[in-house]
Amino acid sequence: MKPTELALSPLDILRTTELELTPDTIQPTRRWWPLWVLALTVVAAVVVGNLVWKQAEQRRVEAQITLDLQKPPPVVVPVLLRLISEDQARLINASIPLVAGSVPAAAPFQIGQTGTDAERATDCLAATIYYEAANESLAGKMAVAQVVLNRVRHPAFPKTVCGVVFQGSERRTGCQFSYTCDGSLARRPSATMWETLRTLARSMLGGMVYAPVGYATHYHANYVSPYWSSSLDKVHVEGAHIFYRWKGGWGTPRAFRGGYNKSEPGAAGLGGLSVAHQGVAGLVLGGIDPAVLSGAVPNASVIAEGADGQFIVRIERGADSAMLPALAQKLCGARDYCKLLAWTSAATMPKGFPITETQQPSAAFTYLRNRAGGFEKPLWNCGTFPRADRKQCMRQRVVIEGKVEELISDTPDPEPEAVTPGADKSAEPAPVERTPPSTGRRRPGSS
Repeated sequence: MKPTELALSPLDILRTTELELTPDTIQPTRRWWPLWVLALTVVAAVVVGNLVWKQAEQRRVEAQITLDLQKPPPVVVPVLLRLISEDQARLINASIPLVAGSVPAAAPFQIGQTGTDAERATDCLAATIYYEAANESLAGKMAVAQVVLNRVRHPAFPKTVCGVVFQGSERRTGCQFSYTCDGSLARRPSATMWETLRTLARSMLGGMVYAPVGYATHYHANYVSPYWSSSLDKVHVEGAHIFYRWKGGWGTPRAFRGGYNKSEPGAAGLGGLSVAHQGVAGLVLGGIDPAVLSGAVPNASVIAEGADGQFIVRIERGADSAMLPALAQKLCGARDYCKLLAWTSAATMPKGFPITETQQPSAAFTYLRNRAGGFEKPLWNCGTFPRADRKQCMRQRVVIEGKVEELISDTPDPEPEAVTPGADKSAEPAPVERTPPSTGRRRPGSS
C-alpha cells in the first residue's frame, strides 16, 4: 500500500471504483431468485414428506404390534438341532445377519422380596449361569441370566425364575434348559464359585441389566444350529452364544408385560447346592421324580456289584439316556466312591469283575464319583447315545486285533473335569440328540 492511500477514506475508495449499481448490474441476481425459491420449496417438501412417512410407518408398526399381541403368545417347543457338523453349524449361524435397527434394552427386573422365595430364585438363576455359561466371560454369564429374566416377563413362559429354568423337565424330554434333564446336575461347582455366581444372580434380580441382548428369549451355542434360528430375530452374539428374540409384536417391549409370581417353586434337583431347595418334593437330579425313579430306565438290571462300590449294569439300547445318571445315583446311594459301567450288548458286556481293557470300549455309559477328590461325572458313548454336548462323550476306543486303539475325531476329546470348573454347555434352551462324531484316524497305544 502506498503512503498516499492511507489518507483515503472508505468513501473515497468507493468513489474510485468503476462499478455502478445500475438496474442492469443487479438484474442477474434477481433472475436467480425464482430458482432459489423453488429449490427451498422442494427441500422443505422432502423434509416434511419424510417426516409424515415416518410417522405413518410408526403408526402402521404400532398397529401391527397391537394385532400381534391380541393373538395367543407363541408356543414354546423343545429345540431340535440340525444333524450337521459343528463347522457347518458355525457357517449357517454366521450367515444369519443381525437384526436391523435398534435393540432396546430390557427394563430392570426387581424381585422385591427376601426370604425363602428370593433364595430359591437366586439359586435357580445362579445354577443356570453355572451349567449354561460357566466358561463364559462376565458379559456372557449376564447375557444368559438376562434371557431367564426376560422369559419370566413374557406371557409364553412361567412367571417364576425357577419355573422358567425347570420348564419341561417334568416331561423327561423337552426341558428348556438342557442341564435340568441331561444329568449335568450330578456335577457341582466349588463353594467359592457358587457364592460368586449367587452374588451375580442377586445383582441381576436386583435390577442389573445386560443391555446388548435386549429382550432376547432364546439362545444357543455357536456350534449347533437349531431349526428355529432363522425364524427369529438374531440380536446379539456374546462369546460362544447367539441370542434371539421373537419376530413381530411378541419380540417387542410391549410383549414383556407379564407379572412376577413371588411364590417360587422348590426344585429338589438343586438340593445339593441350595439350602432353600432342600426338603422339597418334586424334581430331583435330571428332572426325575422319586416315585418313578425305579422305572426311569426300564429293564435295567445289575449284572455284578463289586465290593469297592462298582457296578456292571445291562440297559436297553432304546433306553432314555438322560435318565442314566439318576440310575447311577440310585445305585451308588451315599457312597463317597462309586463307579458304574453300563452296556447295551450282552455279547460284549463283562459278566463280573475285573473288567478287562478290551471290554471297556464297548460300554454305553459310565458314571464315576469320588467325593474325596471332588469329582462326579457321567459320560455317554455317543455312538450309542448321541449327546448335544461333546464334552459329555466318552473317548472313542475300539479293539483291533486284541489291542485297544483310540479314534481321533475332528473335535478334541473331552477330558475328565473336576467339579470346580463347570462346563460350557450347548446352552440352547432344550436338549437334543446329535449325530455321533466321525471316527477318523487311529491313535495306537492309547489307554
